[in-house]
Amino acid sequence: MSLKRVTPHTIRRVVQCFFLFFCLFIGYRLFQHFLWATGQSSVFIPKPPSVEAFLPISALMAAKRFILTQKWDMIHPAGLTLFFAFIWMSLLFRKGFCGYICPVGFVSNLVEQFGRKLKLQKELPVKMERILSIPKYLLLAGFGYFILIKMSTRQIESFLTIPYNYVADSKMLAFFTAPSITTLLVLAVLTILSLFIRNFWCRFLCPYGALLGLCSAFSPTAITRDATSCISCGKCRKICPSAIHVDERISVHSPECIGCTECVGVCPVKGCLTVRAFNKRVPFTTIAIGSLCILLTFYAVAVFTGHWYADTPPQLIQKFHMMIFNR
Repeated sequence: MSLKRVTPHTIRRVVQCFFLFFCLFIGYRLFQHFLWATGQSSVFIPKPPSVEAFLPISALMAAKRFILTQKWDMIHPAGLTLFFAFIWMSLLFRKGFCGYICPVGFVSNLVEQFGRKLKLQKELPVKMERILSIPKYLLLAGFGYFILIKMSTRQIESFLTIPYNYVADSKMLAFFTAPSITTLLVLAVLTILSLFIRNFWCRFLCPYGALLGLCSAFSPTAITRDATSCISCGKCRKICPSAIHVDERISVHSPECIGCTECVGVCPVKGCLTVRAFNKRVPFTTIAIGSLCILLTFYAVAVFTGHWYADTPPQLIQKFHMMIFNR
């Protein structure tokens, strides 16, 4: 395929598929680790550090402790590394994590496309969208209040060192491998809603996305529209995963913008929609490449400085697993 024919959609799907399969792989490795840790296997399998990306609450606590004490969390060090990486992605390249890396976002996109093919997708009034966006910010505010304001460093230290936090990733695994009826019902409702309303979870309920969206408000990178050449075809609005009215804006600085550049790819007028960073026009691949570079840089620095792998002895990990799961 010629580079000239590579579209934002193609690049995004390739990156999303890679991270989806990577998450499935580390999930399988975590399952093997869990079998060993709970005494169901005699073969020791170390926990893949990358799974700690799915522990944002623990990472938020660890981030506050690090900022106040300069003490890095060595129970889930990769989780803290990835938390900071995703924050910097948003500060520089909008919500690159949501647009290219998050597997939940990818699955949500696939459900949306299926609903579109069934002609079920509905456009919501702007006022309703704003009202529905409130819950994710309330959730974020709740976490922020209790962790950043109410919890002292001593309380955070106590939480991070209790047995439950040591096995938090395994508890997360159990949440997906042995879901309760309530969990299945909630997932079913979210899936059905996503068939009718694009990316329902990401747009209206995800507190992590809300945090990254607020950070992206400071990003020097944005989609810009040349109003003089725009033909108001509405294709950019229809393709936008966040349903942003791109065709009505000169520059898209919305906290809902995930930087996917899908709008740039479908625009029929060359040069009408472009990506700009620091007021200079840049290739549409900038957000994807920039986000991946930040991720790889944080990973490399963490490995080199000893802040990627946990220093918990395997015997202690197994002891806590036995304590929590074999009651």
